[in-house]
Amino acid sequence: MFLASRTWLLPTSLMLLYIFCVVNFSAGLDRISLGQSLNASQTIISGGGKFELGFFTLNSVQFYMGIWYKNIPGQTVVWVANRDMPIPVGSYSLSQLVFSEDGNLTLFDGFKTPIWSTNSTFRFLNATEGTVVLLDTGNLVLSDEFNVVWQSFDYPTDTFLPGGKLGWDKTTNRSQVLTSWRSSDDPSSGTFSFGIDPSGSAEFIIWRNRSERYWESGAWNGKTFSSVPEMTSNYIYNFSYVSNEKTNYFTYDLYNPNITSRFVLDSSGQIRQLTWLENPPQWNLFWAQPRSSCSLNPCGAYALCNESSASTCSCLPGFEPRLPKEWGLFNFSGGCSRGNPLQCKKDKEGFLKIRQVGLPQYAQSLAVGVAEVCEYACLINCSCSAYVSNGDCTFWTGDLIGTNLVATSGQDFYLKLNAFELPGPNKGSNTFVFLLFLVRMYDAQTSLTKTRFFPADSVNNRRLNIGLAGNLLNGQSVAVKRLSKGSGQGLEQLRNETILIAKLQHMNLVRLLGCCMEEDEKILIYEYMPNKSLDSFLFDSMKKRLLDWRTRVRIIEGIAQGLLYLHQYSRLRVVHRDLKASNILLDAEMNPKISDFGLARIFGGNQLEANTDRIVGTYGYMSPEYAMEGLFSIKSDVFAFGVLLLEIVSGKKSTGFHDLDYPSLLGYAWELWVNDRVLELIDPTLDIPSSSCTPLKCVAVGLLCVQEVPSDRPSMAEVVAMLSNEHTTLVSPKRPAFTAGRNPLLAASGRGQAELCSVNDLTESVLVAR
Repeated sequence: MFLASRTWLLPTSLMLLYIFCVVNFSAGLDRISLGQSLNASQTIISGGGKFELGFFTLNSVQFYMGIWYKNIPGQTVVWVANRDMPIPVGSYSLSQLVFSEDGNLTLFDGFKTPIWSTNSTFRFLNATEGTVVLLDTGNLVLSDEFNVVWQSFDYPTDTFLPGGKLGWDKTTNRSQVLTSWRSSDDPSSGTFSFGIDPSGSAEFIIWRNRSERYWESGAWNGKTFSSVPEMTSNYIYNFSYVSNEKTNYFTYDLYNPNITSRFVLDSSGQIRQLTWLENPPQWNLFWAQPRSSCSLNPCGAYALCNESSASTCSCLPGFEPRLPKEWGLFNFSGGCSRGNPLQCKKDKEGFLKIRQVGLPQYAQSLAVGVAEVCEYACLINCSCSAYVSNGDCTFWTGDLIGTNLVATSGQDFYLKLNAFELPGPNKGSNTFVFLLFLVRMYDAQTSLTKTRFFPADSVNNRRLNIGLAGNLLNGQSVAVKRLSKGSGQGLEQLRNETILIAKLQHMNLVRLLGCCMEEDEKILIYEYMPNKSLDSFLFDSMKKRLLDWRTRVRIIEGIAQGLLYLHQYSRLRVVHRDLKASNILLDAEMNPKISDFGLARIFGGNQLEANTDRIVGTYGYMSPEYAMEGLFSIKSDVFAFGVLLLEIVSGKKSTGFHDLDYPSLLGYAWELWVNDRVLELIDPTLDIPSSSCTPLKCVAVGLLCVQEVPSDRPSMAEVVAMLSNEHTTLVSPKRPAFTAGRNPLLAASGRGQAELCSVNDLTESVLVAR
């Protein structure tokens, strides 16, 4: 990866526009003087250029004032002023951070309402004395000529930086502790906190809900912590403990000041030691505690912990992740919630038996000797959620916390569910007959793979033995995909798609709910995507107007995040091999989800590319090395993403490009690029602010992705960094593949386009001799 080591250059006229877009009044300034202010478009930068302070957003709806690393892609935030008082988007543009005459630093929203303040009682004698300086340590310091009046290091959020301190101020009875974010896109105060023992012992503690001790480091012996010596026995940090009549605190320094490193309390409750690597550019997890263990209850409410499973946590039957986005990022602390509430009617509810369970916490007991009595007692109690009968009756009311699978010593556990969620005689077969009837009623004569949408009304599904949920919940809409004999997709592709999607969890991947198989019929059941696929909007002259620029950018970024997860962060390294507009589904909020994994391939941990004699995919999105030689890798998906990005920006199809002067959309984009006419590529239906640089950057990234040589293309991690960091400078791309002469795929095969390509409704396998 090369973001940190290369200079990315734009053509001269575009570079001038780009510089205009990112420069602000404070470039090079590290301070605010008394009486000055910082508006929503301005930042200050520490003297050595390491940290930046300004306004930021994680979801384009709520805005915060914070500090982040200046030169690290992806905007790693280390401190947030107004974490629990975000500024709404409606008043963000007129917000200001003001160093007022009363000596306080105060954050105002656009309605002049104070959102946050340093609340200092210090008064400056004259306007020349007071300054607010952002230091290269990441500390924001308010001071006069002689005194530190206030500093952000005394009010940490979730990050412990070198030179900071965590401890207890005895004079003010105030502690410095880390408090986790609520989630990866919500910096408000979360469940966990990290700091020293207030009773006076020199050790670190993680608390849950501010009171429950969740983890302890063990006592400090002057060199290390007794329970976790690895926390300090390394070549990066130098810890020290200070104790006197005024304060107790821990601090640390770096042996090598050129290293960038930090501690962060994750929203899942882990304290993590992270160090920035330049090659490849990424945060490296050096150390973390507590390690994943079911005894520490990492899964939250109504979830089942399994230490032998790669994902650790799964929702109990009848439940679903409360925070799906976090669940997709393997942060399970938010737990699960019921898909359908209980009705508190004993004839409408029942119990599902789960074997070999380590029992949840907070049980209650009832002295009965008969299992049927225990079951009935839980059934008539609306608050009872589960029971175990082992002589006496043990039952649970409220949230189920700490449930886990135990191979040898677990007990049979009875979970209360709605009656329609329970398995019954022949329900699987009846479900298949019902679904097959619906599909045949709508699509009796089809020979293609089609997706149909139906409401699921008290329906269950027969499943493959791959760990999918066995029931669809009442009232939930689902998408049903039927693969008939003539579809070209056989059992191998069905199994490939089913197993892959079942093992992959991310907010930008479509979710598979189940599958049915009987005789020659094969049916997959997906979550319902009400806005269908991206191509139905993008290439329709009227509907494309519903895709405004902000929506298109969100779709581009979502697809990039989904591919990054497949390539780098999922349990499996996956190459999709058929990324295209028709395989991007849109939910109700127009968020993208990658679908159709029938052609995907799993790579081993160190495998970088593979070779095949069987060329599959869609004409227009195939990379040259794959189309010509059968070589595919994650860079093949990068190529397809680049094509898709250019389609989204331009509103034009890559395939079927009819401009006689250019062989393809890639050729058209390239000619406009080299002639400094990139704005002509942008879809004319879009209303984009003239000062916006994002369209130019998107085109540049798209062209970088479709370069002919795979090693010239960026990885998806670099793509995400380029798209998310507005200060990134990009290199000028080389000529894209397939921009001159006959298409080599057609030339190599001697066939016509209609035989070689897959249309949007169907992905076919293509056999091409090499």
